[in-house]
Amino acid sequence: MKLDFSRWLPAIAKDSYRKTALSVVGVAAIGGLAFGPSAFAAPVTSGPHDTAIAAIDLATNDKALADKHDASVESGLTTGSRDGRPAAGKPSRDELVPFGVQGAQSRIPLDDVQLDNARAIVKAAKKTGVGERGAVIGVATSLQESKLYNLGHLGAYNDHDSQGLFQQRPSSGWGTPDQITDPDYAATAFFNALKNVDGWQNMPLTNAAQTVQVSAYPFAYAQWEDQAADIVQQVW
Repeated sequence: MKLDFSRWLPAIAKDSYRKTALSVVGVAAIGGLAFGPSAFAAPVTSGPHDTAIAAIDLATNDKALADKHDASVESGLTTGSRDGRPAAGKPSRDELVPFGVQGAQSRIPLDDVQLDNARAIVKAAKKTGVGERGAVIGVATSLQESKLYNLGHLGAYNDHDSQGLFQQRPSSGWGTPDQITDPDYAATAFFNALKNVDGWQNMPLTNAAQTVQVSAYPFAYAQWEDQAADIVQQVW
């Protein structure tokens, strides 16, 4: 997982088919989120910065790819219902956020790549038996770690050997680079680790996530609980 968010570059993302994608969030904004959500609680919608485009070019040798992603993509999943009446078969708000959210909340626009990755996390939550609450913890963790992009190695911008949706590190025993950049493997590994946390079901989200991730910014996960709950409720 990332330990220095000021060096985090949201540029190169790999989905389950190893396609690349470009995040629309600037380095400065991501660095700021690490120090607390209260100052950065609004959606970030700026276009890609020059360094991100350069990294895309270097990794893909495809300038056209960078040019395609010159604007943010809004999604209905930046907002959600609060009426407590989910559609049939969807988890309720009480199941998703049983203890209420902690602190100011952050939201970002989502594109199709991010939504696909969120679906992969929710699918793994069902498979591993952590349920709706576990899915919210997983999606919120990935929102903080990678903004739901399946990041490959970012070269000089990478934090050690962190990669993937959860910024897991091969050197810490999470798996090989190919494994941790596979969304199903990464999410399953995260949830299996979560299940080994005694009492995780009754912990605040940020505590449960931090116990698994061991981040330098342990309270940063809390800011994504609201949007994560919306995402899980709608893709469940």
